[in-house]
Amino acid sequence: MPWSTPFDDPISLRGGRKLTTLQHAADYIMKLPKEVQQQERWQIAVENLISAAEVGGGWLMFARIAVMRALNVKEQRR
Repeated sequence: MPWSTPFDDPISLRGGRKLTTLQHAADYIMKLPKEVQQQERWQIAVENLISAAEVGGGWLMFARIAVMRALNVKEQRR
Protein backbone atom coordinates (compact mmCIF):
# COMPACT_ATOMS: atom_id res chain seq x y z
CA MET A 1 0.00 0.00 0.00
CA PRO A 2 1.58 3.33 -0.97
CA TRP A 3 2.33 6.01 1.59
CA SER A 4 -0.12 8.24 -0.32
CA THR A 5 -3.01 6.01 0.80
CA PRO A 6 -5.67 8.17 2.47
CA PHE A 7 -7.23 7.41 5.83
CA ASP A 8 -10.96 6.64 5.70
CA ASP A 9 -11.47 9.80 7.78
CA PRO A 10 -8.82 12.52 8.06
CA ILE A 11 -7.21 13.15 11.44
CA SER A 12 -7.95 16.70 12.60
CA LEU A 13 -5.21 18.73 14.23
CA ARG A 14 -5.45 21.87 16.31
CA GLY A 15 -5.59 24.91 14.10
CA GLY A 16 -7.71 23.22 11.47
CA ARG A 17 -5.04 21.22 9.67
CA LYS A 18 -5.69 17.58 8.82
CA LEU A 19 -3.61 14.49 8.30
CA THR A 20 -5.18 12.79 5.31
CA THR A 21 -2.66 10.10 4.28
CA LEU A 22 -0.09 7.77 5.79
CA GLN A 23 2.60 10.12 4.47
CA HIS A 24 1.02 13.20 6.08
CA ALA A 25 0.95 11.40 9.43
CA ALA A 26 4.56 10.21 9.07
CA ASP A 27 5.73 13.71 8.10
CA TYR A 28 3.90 15.19 11.11
CA ILE A 29 5.63 12.78 13.47
CA MET A 30 9.05 13.40 11.89
CA LYS A 31 8.65 17.14 12.55
CA LEU A 32 8.11 16.57 16.27
CA PRO A 33 11.10 17.13 18.58
CA LYS A 34 13.31 14.01 18.78
CA GLU A 35 12.51 13.47 22.48
CA VAL A 36 8.79 13.47 21.65
CA GLN A 37 9.28 11.07 18.73
CA GLN A 38 10.96 8.64 21.13
CA GLN A 39 7.95 8.50 23.45
CA GLU A 40 6.18 5.16 23.43
CA ARG A 41 2.90 6.51 22.06
CA TRP A 42 4.61 7.96 18.99
CA GLN A 43 6.73 4.84 18.49
CA ILE A 44 3.53 2.79 18.44
CA ALA A 45 2.03 5.19 15.90
CA VAL A 46 5.10 4.88 13.67
CA GLU A 47 5.07 1.08 13.89
CA ASN A 48 1.42 1.03 12.84
CA LEU A 49 2.02 3.46 9.98
CA ILE A 50 4.82 1.25 8.68
CA SER A 51 2.65 -1.86 8.97
CA ALA A 52 -0.14 -0.08 7.09
CA ALA A 53 2.25 0.85 4.28
CA GLU A 54 3.77 -2.62 4.09
CA VAL A 55 0.69 -4.81 4.60
CA GLY A 56 -2.39 -2.63 4.13
CA GLY A 57 -5.78 -3.98 5.09
CA GLY A 58 -6.82 -3.38 8.67
CA TRP A 59 -3.47 -1.80 9.50
CA LEU A 60 -4.69 1.44 7.94
CA MET A 61 -7.37 1.69 10.63
CA PHE A 62 -4.90 0.71 13.38
CA ALA A 63 -2.46 3.38 12.16
CA ARG A 64 -5.17 6.05 12.26
CA ILE A 65 -6.19 5.02 15.77
CA ALA A 66 -2.58 4.98 16.99
CA VAL A 67 -1.91 8.50 15.67
CA MET A 68 -5.16 9.79 17.15
CA ARG A 69 -4.35 8.23 20.54
CA ALA A 70 -0.87 9.78 20.51
CA LEU A 71 -2.37 13.17 19.68
CA ASN A 72 -5.05 12.85 22.36
CA VAL A 73 -2.50 12.15 25.08
CA LYS A 74 -0.82 15.43 24.12
CA GLU A 75 -4.16 17.25 24.27
CA GLN A 76 -5.06 15.78 27.67
CA ARG A 77 -1.81 17.03 29.22
CA ARG A 78 -2.53 20.66 28.33
